Amino acid sequence: MVFFIEYFKLCLVVFIALLIAVVLYQLNTLLLYNVKQKDVNQMSAYECGFQPFVESINKFDVRYYLVALLFILFDLEIMFLVP
Repeated sequence: MVFFIEYFKLCLVVFIALLIAVVLYQLNTLLLYNVKQKDVNQMSAYECGFQPFVESINKFDVRYYLVALLFILFDLEIMFLVP
């Protein structure tokens, strides 16, 4: 009988966690619905004052990722070399 009580406690905690997650998600969607309208200030240039020339969604060159991975690789090697 004690075995089932422990499982009940575990199931109750999981259920409460899922309930909180769903409630917060629904609250977020309800509050975000009113904010989705674009404002003139949101569409304006941010810091430099210039309007963007192209879309901000551009493909990065693979070399950027390669340099980042090589940096991490050599940084980890240096960390293990110097005690």
